[in-house]
Amino acid sequence: MLIGYARVSTRDQTPEMQIQTLTEAGCERIFTETATGSARDRPQLAAALDYLRHGDTLVVWKLDRLARSLRQLLDTIETLHASGVELRSLTEAIDTATPSGMLFFQISGAFAQFERAIIRERTLAGLEAAAAHGRHPGRPPKLGPEDITAARAMLKEPALSTREVARRLGVSVSTLYRHIPAARSGTAED
Repeated sequence: MLIGYARVSTRDQTPEMQIQTLTEAGCERIFTETATGSARDRPQLAAALDYLRHGDTLVVWKLDRLARSLRQLLDTIETLHASGVELRSLTEAIDTATPSGMLFFQISGAFAQFERAIIRERTLAGLEAAAAHGRHPGRPPKLGPEDITAARAMLKEPALSTREVARRLGVSVSTLYRHIPAARSGTAED
């Protein structure tokens, strides 16, 4: 029996193309989930592995849908083979039922891990270059310097609670504490 596994990394992505390809390949049942490849806790993958029986084949659209590291791939294939289950990847045309398929599986896994390392390296280089030019990616702070000055002045007023100061600034109390840690102790001084 062919059992499919489809995975997308974010909620913005859809697994329809993978599901269609797996269905066309003859998968009788397809397990689908949204989870990053590096996530260890993938309930639908666990359900698929539990569902597989001796002689079945787990089919994926592409190896990186199954795992993001060579170690993860090798652990998964070891688990599959211990249960008498083979793995087939449609995009890379890998079928671990043959010695050449197993070799190609291992080589592809190594390249997938290499590709992930290169992406990480490029991302870090881009972040460093942006920081060198004074740009800091990510969400801007909720409170600017003027807001912090105003918050400190309001916190000195005995009639205003920390919650009230946060409400007036349009932020949560935890955001206020993050910008003015001394507010936890009831003072506005750092």
